[in-house]
Amino acid sequence: MTNIPKEEGLDHTISVLKEGYDFIPNRSRQFNSNLFETSLLGERVICMTGEEAGEIFYDNNKFIRSGAAPKHAQKTLLGEKGVQSLDGEAHHHRKAMFMELMNPEHIRQLGKLIADEWERKLDGWGDGETIRLYQVAQEVLTRAAVRWAGVPLEEKDVEKRTRQLAQLFESPASVGMKYRGAVHARKELEKWIAGLVEDVRQNKLQPPSGTALLTFSEHKDLEGKLLEPRIAAVEVLNIVRPIVAISIYIAFTGHALLQHPDERAALEGSKEEPLEHFVQEVRRLYPFFPFNGARVKDDFEWKGMTFEKGTLVLFDFYGTSREEKNWPDPDQFRPGRFASASVTPFNFVPQGGGDYATGHRCAGEWATIEVMKVTLDYLANKMAYDIPEQDMGYSKASMPAVPESEIIMENVRRR
Repeated sequence: MTNIPKEEGLDHTISVLKEGYDFIPNRSRQFNSNLFETSLLGERVICMTGEEAGEIFYDNNKFIRSGAAPKHAQKTLLGEKGVQSLDGEAHHHRKAMFMELMNPEHIRQLGKLIADEWERKLDGWGDGETIRLYQVAQEVLTRAAVRWAGVPLEEKDVEKRTRQLAQLFESPASVGMKYRGAVHARKELEKWIAGLVEDVRQNKLQPPSGTALLTFSEHKDLEGKLLEPRIAAVEVLNIVRPIVAISIYIAFTGHALLQHPDERAALEGSKEEPLEHFVQEVRRLYPFFPFNGARVKDDFEWKGMTFEKGTLVLFDFYGTSREEKNWPDPDQFRPGRFASASVTPFNFVPQGGGDYATGHRCAGEWATIEVMKVTLDYLANKMAYDIPEQDMGYSKASMPAVPESEIIMENVRRR
């Protein structure tokens, strides 16, 4: 029997907060192992990284998600009793709805809405505007996401809802006032959406066919019961909130364009393949989600190591998408690698891995790619701007990480 390398010390939660995205990769290198044992929040935890570990982590016969997400994240980022917390048939049944919403035509509609919102911004900026790309992207994405989801949003509430949605994904690793503010934002958002769900059910509101609000308002569980309005609200927010979170990737898209002007030339003319390769490399290289958790379903052995039932296991997204055997020169920004890279559901996992339909891979991954491609096309081909001196650095200890300056752009105008 092989022993899992074990990190010495009583608890290493503070190290996670200090090292952020590098917590698992640092120890993987230190132990020369793709898995190790540590202690977080007083609990024994196994951390895993790499393609082989991903294949095991996304085996539904070995891991379950129930009880894996910390309450800290449920009260802000995820919401309680949403699809991420389900297993087995209950998970498959509810996940199927998400997959239906992510059909190719619906994804194209989202892309069109994103383009509409950037056009609105360019019209409003006229001869030039100074912006922070991260902040503007949040508003653009909020407006498009709620329209796509069938959620009515009055103009006077756009700023408030944008800020509340951003608080959900900016706060999972926070404490104090920032965390309490995010908990309050989650409650306010769920109350708002739950009220809309009840309006739909009472025929006071008629969202367009195929939208998230209508779909989740009408959805019935395996027992034939409608979801509680608050749980339906959680699922609607599981459509809207991840779209707004793409603002992180958009900030890093701007960062990549400015740091790698040589790669920008390939984007001239709105060519589909170079745009996709560029956004995929942004997703691979830059930090987004650091890791995800699951619990061991039943005792099993892997590579001579015993995984005991109930043990919390964290799988490393950030490090796995930089594993050198699959991604040579992993710290280099090279979009062209995607022209020939052998991409699998377990070696490229910026938003999770495994199978979309039966597993826990993010149903919104296709939407992310579409939103990023549309926005990249605007940044590279349809917008002109000046870039002032600014702090382009970002801290991998911050979860999520965002460029310090949030990408300041001056004199932004139509190209």
